[in-house]
Amino acid sequence: MSKSDRKKHINIPIFIPHLGCPNNCVFCNQRSISGHIDFDESSVSKEIEEVLFAVEKSGKATDIEIAFFGGSFTGIDRSLMLRLLERAYSYVKDGRVSSIRLSTRPDYIDDEVLDILKKYGVRTIELGLQSMSEKVLLSTKRGHSTEQAETACRLIKKHAFELIGQMMIGLPSASEEDEIMTAKRICELGADGARVYPTVVFYNTELCEMAKSGLYTPIGEDESVIRTKNVLAVFDAFGVPCIRVGLCASENLSSDSEVYGGANHSAIGELAMGELFYDKICLALESIADDGEKNLYVYVPKGAVSKAIGQKRRNINRIKDKYFVKKHIKNIKILENEEIIGYNIKIEFDVIGG
Repeated sequence: MSKSDRKKHINIPIFIPHLGCPNNCVFCNQRSISGHIDFDESSVSKEIEEVLFAVEKSGKATDIEIAFFGGSFTGIDRSLMLRLLERAYSYVKDGRVSSIRLSTRPDYIDDEVLDILKKYGVRTIELGLQSMSEKVLLSTKRGHSTEQAETACRLIKKHAFELIGQMMIGLPSASEEDEIMTAKRICELGADGARVYPTVVFYNTELCEMAKSGLYTPIGEDESVIRTKNVLAVFDAFGVPCIRVGLCASENLSSDSEVYGGANHSAIGELAMGELFYDKICLALESIADDGEKNLYVYVPKGAVSKAIGQKRRNINRIKDKYFVKKHIKNIKILENEEIIGYNIKIEFDVIGG
């Protein structure tokens, strides 16, 4: 398939803030996260039609999903859930939308619910796992157990849905080892993809009060980058793509009036990916011979050049400082290679005058 033949993927997000969620996790303020305070069912079709009109007008081949985000979709009032599914499925049946995705909690998944979702054309279920550590779930008042989380993952895969495991970095009581373990369990339970959310402390949450009283220390940017990089390395090792790191702009991340502290950086994902590429480049450079001046070429996946270079050329500068004398490197170029996937790299060099 040529680049021109590839379909661009678009989600049409329908936010259902806090609907269906049975408890208040310490980190959660859905009003702040989604930017939506109320849910107006009557506006759903209008929101979908506005996106479809723009896409269809562009004439570009596109893979479109209707995505129910923000709350625990399978926990909302059953009649409302069925009405929303019916409305979304009508777009699948007429061919304007390819599928439906939704986010929910592990304790709101069972065989009956999954049979309903299958009937209405749902393809992808994003499961808010957050942590697979029992102590972290208790500290965050998550309201479900690791056993329920594992059962939900297995049921989702049993019913042949695509599973996206969502996890968080820097939660109360969470260590780096807890987060690495969580990433591994998400992979082992058959996830097709993952989202990683470094913890942002929003005002009007219990976590904010914990931070103000000294019971919790928000994770800083530098630590967040390293801890996120470590879980990205796990997903990479298992071949599980991470489709998103951090909250996106539509989730009101940039509003200082909403955020008390934590990893509130719009490019946190790019910074973490940059660290992962830096580690991989350094590991590869350790194995090359240090005899003779050489030009170095580092090939990375499509779209990853800026991440591998690092913000403000941070990675290039660190590689120069560490290896240009040690390995007799004269120049370095980072280039795309469409055959490379994930966070893999390929290194080549030519000896000057050789």
